[in-house]
Amino acid sequence: MNFELTEEHKMIRDAARDFAQTELLPGVIERDETQTFPSSQIKKLGNLGLLGMMVNPRYGGAGMDTISYVLAMEEISKVDASCAVVMSVNNSLVCWGLETFGTEEQKEKYLKPLASGEIIGAFCLSEPEAGSDATSQKTTAFDKGDHYLLNGTKNWITNGSSASVYIVIAQTDVQKGHKGINAFIIEKGMEGFVVGEKENKLGIRGSDTHSIMFTDVKVPKENRIGEDGFGFTFAMKTLSGGRIGIAAQALGIASGAYELALQYSKERKAFGKEISKHQAIAFKLADMATEIDAARLLCLKAAWLKDNGQNYDKAGAMAKVFASETAMKTTTEAVQVHGGYGFVKEYHVERLMRDAKITQIYEGTSEIQRIVISRSVLK
Repeated sequence: MNFELTEEHKMIRDAARDFAQTELLPGVIERDETQTFPSSQIKKLGNLGLLGMMVNPRYGGAGMDTISYVLAMEEISKVDASCAVVMSVNNSLVCWGLETFGTEEQKEKYLKPLASGEIIGAFCLSEPEAGSDATSQKTTAFDKGDHYLLNGTKNWITNGSSASVYIVIAQTDVQKGHKGINAFIIEKGMEGFVVGEKENKLGIRGSDTHSIMFTDVKVPKENRIGEDGFGFTFAMKTLSGGRIGIAAQALGIASGAYELALQYSKERKAFGKEISKHQAIAFKLADMATEIDAARLLCLKAAWLKDNGQNYDKAGAMAKVFASETAMKTTTEAVQVHGGYGFVKEYHVERLMRDAKITQIYEGTSEIQRIVISRSVLK
């Protein structure tokens, strides 16, 4: 058992940290306030190879492992969780699914520009009546011979207006239930494809979240991913890896808030000494550090299992539920450590607290993660 990072892992972590501090930190508060998508920063992320980190270089990716992905996600998320979720969706939900289950033609046409950062993708599973219950798909894609006809609405779609390629989960045979679900590759601009209004969110306000509507969209047969009826399995397998990315995002939000609180506690004085020297504050910092370290180890364990071809469903769920709840607790305490200044935007911690909440919800709520974990331990 080795708890030391390789030199390559350290280089990737440091490069991501440098990018976050130099490219993301300037303007992050303004982007949050104005809900501005970080388009130029995302383009630079792509140039660094961080939008297709785990994709084979033959398809335009960086060929890195999942541990590298977790390390980079943490550093980006410390500063800008809105940018991090774009990175997570493109890496975990779009590129990984296409590389693992797509045809060679699909990889050449779609994966290469996605992995290189030339374009970004979106993953469309959730619906107005199908969130945690992903089997209740109302979006349909009926077989019309040489194409499918897609109709329905997807909501809470990250990269909703900025993506060029969308992976859409739809019901193709209602009688078969979840075995009659398929996954399709949809291109922006297809006739009948409409992007709804941008959601006005509590946190990750820089990311663009939209509803997507499909009205008689003709989907070529070659755009189906996998065999007929594979869509639900595709979605679940893809989300299982996605949990690792969101766990790393939550970890980054928590560690970013902790670092700010630690620094502030050494500068702020009360009753004649730095507040870090008061036990009430020192114990908060101790709890933050302990829980963040535990969350990081859970994230790295899940990443290691994935890299070594082992089952990581339970480990990924454990990492996500613990890291997301650590993020919520740590950011709230970081605001408390800052006192009144924590309530002010310029100190960053209130934004991190707002960003933390969504990590308990998207890509599987904390309640769903506990279902996954309990089913595993009860087998």
